[in-house]
Amino acid sequence: MTKGQVESKISEAISKFEVEQMGRGPEKIRTIIFQDLIIVRLKGFLSTSEKNLAQTKEGVDLIKKVRTALFESSREELELAVKSVLNVDVISTYSDVSTKKKEKIIGIVVDQDIDNYLANL
Repeated sequence: MTKGQVESKISEAISKFEVEQMGRGPEKIRTIIFQDLIIVRLKGFLSTSEKNLAQTKEGVDLIKKVRTALFESSREELELAVKSVLNVDVISTYSDVSTKKKEKIIGIVVDQDIDNYLANL
């Protein structure tokens, strides 16, 4: 598999994870791999209710708290989604939501350099 194919498959797996665990998938998703780091950028994932909540500071805080709690409670499923594409161990995962830009960033650190991993397949 090429790096681009792996990035595409990770995007598909994360999009499926978002639908199953968060209730809604993104309108756009892009994955970038750099050494042992996977960055996933999701756009257009907020529900209509969340968009309405995001009009106030209290609403933004609530969205961030709920999204963080949902992410933390389903972290294992996210790691399994990555492992279904690449046979690597996930060291850590991070997520942040921007209600202003209506996007989410997920950072995933794995136990090896993916470029080297792909070269040895």
